[in-house]
Amino acid sequence: MEPLGEDPRQNTPGDLRHWERIAPGVARRRLPLWDATAGAVAGDDGVLMIDTGSSLREGAALRGEARALFGPPVTRIALTHPHFDHVFGAAAFSGAQVYGAVGIDELLARCADSLHADAVRHGLPAYEAGEAADVLVRPHHLVSGELTVPLGGREVVLANVGPGHTGHDLVVLVPGTPDVVFCGDLVEESGTPQAGPDAQRARWPAALDRVLALGGERAVYVPGHGALVDAAYVRAQRDELAQRFTEGGV
Repeated sequence: MEPLGEDPRQNTPGDLRHWERIAPGVARRRLPLWDATAGAVAGDDGVLMIDTGSSLREGAALRGEARALFGPPVTRIALTHPHFDHVFGAAAFSGAQVYGAVGIDELLARCADSLHADAVRHGLPAYEAGEAADVLVRPHHLVSGELTVPLGGREVVLANVGPGHTGHDLVVLVPGTPDVVFCGDLVEESGTPQAGPDAQRARWPAALDRVLALGGERAVYVPGHGALVDAAYVRAQRDELAQRFTEGGV
């Protein structure tokens, strides 16, 4: 794993030094402010972007950075879950096919106003939140179970492993050396996993069991926020969440 900068959270869009190369053709970026992960997987036919940032400005920067890193354009997007810091940049990827867990399309159709309010509450300027909410993208392809997506010369697996962090959690397995699993916010490293009003607390540990079964012991796991982790970390977080939610915590 090759870090391309000293602190990937303290950077501005357009700076390629802060991408981490995880495996051949696989990289990720920790975005400013909320430390949200955006990932990119390159194939011969195009790039799959995993989550799109918190605004159209961030999405446009990620689109350009991915092209500069790998060459092909972003042709596909996988949205790991429907929170503003992961989905608000999607409209900046014109023409890309968007994937998400079953039900996320209906939720995004009715929840643009609440996502806007959440973004502003967390500090996104109101005008940026408004423009992103106005053009909020609903996925074109809904995943139930697992779906293999070809990228030209390689394949990735999209897996609907939720509910857990939300009612619509999607993870991305990139087979290779090593295997890489983009976990969304089912796994967090930079702080305690956040369980908001849409979290399915009692079912979150089982979702992490499915994540571990998908990736196995030797995979690199990419949290929605924070540094890369291994299977032991994911398992420990799973056990902590099981204890926390069994005891009635939040």
